[in-house]
Amino acid sequence: MKIMELEDKKRIVDALNKNFIEAGELSIDLRKKGLKETIKSDNTPVTNGDLEVNEIITNKIKELTSEIPIVSEESSLNKKNELLETFWLIDPIDGTYDYIHNKDEFTINASLIINKKPEIGIIYAPAKERLFYTYGKNYSFEKVDNNEKVLDCKKITKHGEVKAVSYSDKLKPIIQKFHEEFKVTEFKKMKSSFKFCVVATGEYDLYVAEPRASEWDIAAGHAILQNAGGSVTDFDGNEILYGKKDFKNPSLILKRSSLL
Repeated sequence: MKIMELEDKKRIVDALNKNFIEAGELSIDLRKKGLKETIKSDNTPVTNGDLEVNEIITNKIKELTSEIPIVSEESSLNKKNELLETFWLIDPIDGTYDYIHNKDEFTINASLIINKKPEIGIIYAPAKERLFYTYGKNYSFEKVDNNEKVLDCKKITKHGEVKAVSYSDKLKPIIQKFHEEFKVTEFKKMKSSFKFCVVATGEYDLYVAEPRASEWDIAAGHAILQNAGGSVTDFDGNEILYGKKDFKNPSLILKRSSLL
């Protein structure tokens, strides 16, 4: 594959942003009509909304970059390929439980991995109507009133506050340890990749998680936060690369830039 220039990435993201909004509108419409839910082999739920959004996003990505393989949570294609270095990761609905139960933090996600690193990331939260995206270092944005708001991890919490997000109300000892280390003053339970976005905007400062979930859950958020100036590492400070066996995540620490 030829080297992808910044303008190439921007063109792809611009096209996908429109596609994500259309997919998000469909996801809300399907939920209003009543979702059809089944249980997958890993005992997690999937709905017709997950599958239809997956088809919309996947078809658009194939149209834009036909030569690049796609790995999606809702497809078996390419999941056994351990030699992938440049590929797309898609999670059509991250936070399916919230989606099913009429909550608003579910997200639509896609990330382009180049040489095992996330270069492009797009996250859309349809129920919140918030769109976040990146196509390069210092090129992370939130679309606000049809304008681009640059994301730079600038702190907007109060002086002296360190606000964290967590996937659970009950902190495990290892998570509590990191909260104490970073002097967290309060935390909020939050599902889906929306966690990455609120750290990139400066609404929150920190997210810590032990190994859980899969690469398609974090890749888009990783790109958005890192390109906004934030930090994404494992517990030991190591860089997180993609295309690992079974696409499983390591431990995770997201930090706003001023916490580095």
